[in-house]
Amino acid sequence: MHTPVRPGSRSPGAGPAVPDGARDVVVVGGGIVGLAVAWRAARAGLTVTVLDPSPGDGATHAAAGMLAPVTEADFGEDDALRLHLAAAAAWPGFADDLHAATGADVGLRTAGTLTLAYDADDLASLRRVLALHAAHGLASHELTVADARRLEPYLGPRVAGAAWAPADHAVDPRATHAALLGALDGGAGPETLAGAGAEARAAVVRASARRLALDPSGRVVGVHDDAGRLHAAGAVVVAAGWESGTLLMDVPGVVVPTRPVKGQTLRLDAGPDLALEHVVRGVVQGRPVYIVPRDPVPDGQGHDCAGHREVVVGATTEENPDDRRATAGGVFALLRDARALLPGIDEAALVDVTPRARPATPDNLPLVGPTAVPGLHVATGHGRNGILLAPLTADAVVAGLTGTPLPADVAAALSPTRTDRFAEPGFDARRSAAFSPTTPR
Repeated sequence: MHTPVRPGSRSPGAGPAVPDGARDVVVVGGGIVGLAVAWRAARAGLTVTVLDPSPGDGATHAAAGMLAPVTEADFGEDDALRLHLAAAAAWPGFADDLHAATGADVGLRTAGTLTLAYDADDLASLRRVLALHAAHGLASHELTVADARRLEPYLGPRVAGAAWAPADHAVDPRATHAALLGALDGGAGPETLAGAGAEARAAVVRASARRLALDPSGRVVGVHDDAGRLHAAGAVVVAAGWESGTLLMDVPGVVVPTRPVKGQTLRLDAGPDLALEHVVRGVVQGRPVYIVPRDPVPDGQGHDCAGHREVVVGATTEENPDDRRATAGGVFALLRDARALLPGIDEAALVDVTPRARPATPDNLPLVGPTAVPGLHVATGHGRNGILLAPLTADAVVAGLTGTPLPADVAAALSPTRTDRFAEPGFDARRSAAFSPTTPR
C-alpha cells in the first residue's frame, strides 16, 4: 500500500521542513472546489485549514448543479469533453462517500436531461450538436415532440424538437457545500475524517488570504491573512475562483490567468403544477436556457403544502466583473425563454436572484495540480463546470499532495489542465485581454 507523503516532510530538493505546529495544507477558497479538496485531503490523513471570509458565497452559491458532459459538449473542445466525462464518472462515488460520512443528502438526481428546440432554426442547431455527440459516441438521441411531452407533460405548445441525454444529471450545489462545510467546520466527529483522533484534522477560518509566504529558497510555506496572521503549512492549494490569478500575480514562475465571467440564476418556489422530473435545457431563438428541478420539499419546511420544490433557471454569461448586481434585462431574458418552454413557470414564486462570477481561463480549461513553485498547488478556472469538476479536482489535487498516482485514464483526462501551460513562451498574462479581473467588459 502506498504511504502518503506529508506535504511538510523533508525530501530531496524539497527545501527545509515546515516548522512545528504548521498544518499539512492550507486551502485558499471555501467554494465547492476548495472544500472538496480539503475534505478529501483530511480523509487522506492530512491536517487542513481552509481560508475564506464567506465560504460558498461565490460561484457555488449561484450554480444550478448540472452534471452535463454531454449537453455541455461543444465543437472544438475535445479536451474539455474528455475531462467532463471523467468528472461525471467521479460524482456517484463522491456523493456516496459524503452521505456515508455526514448523513447529508446532496440532492443527486439521475433522471437524465431533456433538451428542447423552440423553432426550426433551433432544431437545426440541435441536430448539429447531436451529430457531434454521435461522432464522439455519446449517449444522446433525438426525440419526437410527442415523446418529449411524455417525459415532461408541462412543456409549452410551441416546441419544434427535442433530444434526450440519459446520463446527464444534476446535484444540489448548496446542499453539497453545506455537507462539506459541516464535515470540515466542526459539524462532524473525528471518525468522519478518517480517524482524526483527539486533534481535529480540518478547520475553516473566516479570513481572506492576502499573500503567500515563501521561504528563502522560494518554497511556499503558508499564507498571510487579512489580519496579518501567518497560516503555516507544508503546502498551499489556491482554489479562490476568479481571484486566484490576482493572489498569485506576484509569485515568480506561476501564471494563473483567471478572469470573472458573470452569470445570473433565478430560484423559483414551484408547486405541484410544475412537477418537473428532469433537467430541461433549451435553445429559444438561439439563446440557451436551462431549468433544473430539485426534489419536492415535504411538509414542515416553511411551505403551505407538500409538493413544493425549488426550480433553478439560468444562466446568463457576461464578460463582466463580479459586482453582485442582477440586471433587469438578464432576469427578464431568463424568465422569457424559460416560460416559452414551460409556461407553468408563470405560477411559481421568484424567491432568489443570484448574480455571481465564474472563474474562467483563456482556453476554457481549469488549472489543477502542483505548480513549478514547491509547495504550491492550484485548483481554479473551472468556468461553467465547477460543480461537475469538484470531485475529480479534489482527487487530482490530493494525489499531488500525497504522491499517489491517479489511474491512467483519469490522469490522461486531466493532462490538459496542467498548471504550467500559460507560463510557456508566447503567452503574456499581464497583457492578455483574458487576464484583467477588475476591468469591466
